[in-house]
Amino acid sequence: MIRKNLLSAIAAPAALLGLLSLGSVGCESTKSAANSLEQKMENKMSKTMGITSAEFGKTKDGQKVELYTLTNANGVVMKVSTYGAIITELHVPDKTGKTANVVLGFNNFAQYEAGHPFFGAIAGRYANRIAKGKFTLDGKEYTLATNNGPNSLHGGKVGFDKYVWAAEKIESADGPGIKLSLTSKDGDEGYPGTLKATCTYTLTNKNELKIDLDAMTDKITVCNLTNHSYFNLAGENSGNILDAKLTLNADKFTPSDATMIPTGELKDVKESPMDFTTPHAIGERIAQVPGGYDHNYVINGGGQGKLVQAGKVLDPKSGRAMEIWTTQPGVQFYTANFLDGKITGIGGKAYQKNGALCLETQHYPDSPNHSDFPTTTLKPGEKYHHQTVYKFVAE
Repeated sequence: MIRKNLLSAIAAPAALLGLLSLGSVGCESTKSAANSLEQKMENKMSKTMGITSAEFGKTKDGQKVELYTLTNANGVVMKVSTYGAIITELHVPDKTGKTANVVLGFNNFAQYEAGHPFFGAIAGRYANRIAKGKFTLDGKEYTLATNNGPNSLHGGKVGFDKYVWAAEKIESADGPGIKLSLTSKDGDEGYPGTLKATCTYTLTNKNELKIDLDAMTDKITVCNLTNHSYFNLAGENSGNILDAKLTLNADKFTPSDATMIPTGELKDVKESPMDFTTPHAIGERIAQVPGGYDHNYVINGGGQGKLVQAGKVLDPKSGRAMEIWTTQPGVQFYTANFLDGKITGIGGKAYQKNGALCLETQHYPDSPNHSDFPTTTLKPGEKYHHQTVYKFVAE
């Protein structure tokens, strides 16, 4: 609309002048000038929108790590590392149009390789926890690497967050994208089957981060993938998220034991601090939740193969809001309870407890050991597919 108004403002007086002096020749000249201006504006937009890449570093074993920068037609910018398929930055506008990075992370590869709490990474082969690192398939028990007390968490000691993924640029009408691929060998961290996985990030021109996760196996296995971004819609170095207002489309959650393993119950959230079926400030009742929020919510209507809105977060000061849509049956709501000021982030400030929130769309924790939970079993010939969309708006 702005471009059309600008062209009209230029073309109208020029056209009138042409009629008075040069007749049809003047009109043709004006039309040509207008077209030229329009083409210049389109060229400027095409130069800013797209994908660039640069070397981010090298792993200790010499693998090259690249950092891709995606920019959509609205100037929203996302950066993705091939190490861990990590989203390192995501800059979105507030209600005044001012952009800020809304995810936690680092500005150098060394900090990622040194270890971090899964900032922006793809967690797999199994996101969340598996009790005592054991499960049974077709009568055979499998033992996994344990890295979270007695349990296996986010794929084990060397999960998908520590792989270097192969990358392929994608240009589409929806916006710029990147497809990342890896192969996890049979027996990797104790999991059966060679699993070929892909993660496709698309930064749409509707200001959406669209994530498509796909996988296939050559042997029966379990698979549960998610993106583990830490969000702070006020800006990654702006303090805690306790004033942010959260809504979750979930009437139930899965209570867990002291080691964060589900008891098997699906419990109603009503009349409890777990209830976000209507908007509540995250800090409003967090003191009533021992340790803070780190719970799997059962999405109403989720897990049926279609996108369902799982929730929404609103930062009241900036006006930035994020809708969460997914095909998955659950979403893990986590309030960064274990950040303790020992990690300095990309903005130069130490990350404190409750400095961000995670909304990890996934299957329920420990599903391989709960036959009544939605299955995470993947067989040869089947395809694992999971889509999640984080839509950013300003209110």
